[in-house]
Amino acid sequence: MRLTTKGRYAVTAMLDLAFHSQTKPVTLTDIANRQTISLSYLEQLFARLRKAGMVKGVRGPGGGYTLSREAHQINIAEIIEAVDEPVDSTKCGGKSNCHNDQPCLTHDLWMGLSDQIRSYLKQISLGQLLERDLVSEVAHRQGQHSERVIDTLALKERKSA
Repeated sequence: MRLTTKGRYAVTAMLDLAFHSQTKPVTLTDIANRQTISLSYLEQLFARLRKAGMVKGVRGPGGGYTLSREAHQINIAEIIEAVDEPVDSTKCGGKSNCHNDQPCLTHDLWMGLSDQIRSYLKQISLGQLLERDLVSEVAHRQGQHSERVIDTLALKERKSA
């Protein structure tokens, strides 16, 4: 199974949101800056995540996104599925038509692997990831780096004005 950029970015963005939205809503621009993900790509992902009921938008000044449920209630498999990312190791997409419209010799092996991966990802919640020391360290570091970049850009704008 190869998890594509869509699934990786969705999980990364949701973990960033879970970490930073504990005190206030988070804008997609902030997530894009911290995670170096295209803003337009994030908008597409968050439209799907919102439709799946995992995030909610907050309008107005200070608005942005928050999780719609507790971080411990959102598992990683849900996030990946919400952005239409298949968790599938088979060549046929699980349709059993991989060899002349029939299952191939190793179809059951790859189906079993897909099931194991899906099961593993269902057992891990955003909340569990937030509890990991390394996740907290990285999130703090990325937040500080993002703030320095924004401060530098604002200083350049003032100098040119």
